[in-house]
Amino acid sequence: ARRYDTRTTIFSPEGRLYQVEYAMEAIGHAGTCLGILASDGIVLAAERRNTNKLLDEAFTAEKIYKLHEDMACSVAGITSDANVLTNELRQIAQRYLLQYGESIPCERLVSWLCDIKQAYTQYGGKRPFGVSMLYMGWDRHYGFQLYQSDPSGNYGGWKATCIGNNSAAAVSILKQEYKEGETTLKDALALTIRVLSKTLDMTKLTADKRKR
Repeated sequence: ARRYDTRTTIFSPEGRLYQVEYAMEAIGHAGTCLGILASDGIVLAAERRNTNKLLDEAFTAEKIYKLHEDMACSVAGITSDANVLTNELRQIAQRYLLQYGESIPCERLVSWLCDIKQAYTQYGGKRPFGVSMLYMGWDRHYGFQLYQSDPSGNYGGWKATCIGNNSAAAVSILKQEYKEGETTLKDALALTIRVLSKTLDMTKLTADKRKR
């Protein structure tokens, strides 16, 4: 059983890649990230945790990154992995802009990065990136869009979703309260606040609970 546990390229008899599952578990303990697609925009919110009150907030890691003029992403998982992937996203976007003279379509950028994430589950000597990401953006083809990707390289378009700690509870609330085609940006902001207030542990107002 150990060879299935330590090698990313070998499937277990049940068809599982344990290293990918471990990466998913790391994301389950990360700060909550929430995305809601509205008719006139997108809301992307993230919980930024400060685990030490002595830490200088000016140098703490961001949770939401601007990728180019029409797209941003939020991350949940290992911060160092997130930095590598967001830098790669920015480089892909800039190369596309330089070559074609226009911003890269949202799904094209997401799928390009997910090909890289999938490759790290396929080759020996590498490990999966321990990061899930929410992407929000706009392009002239499909307007406003919201995507989610995981360490395996899977991605999909969403109307509303959540990753990180307590994501299952947040998604359950979104299923009940999200109204397709009727949700404006103002409604999405209000729903975001309701979901986060119910899913985040706010019993202790300490420095490690921050919403952006």
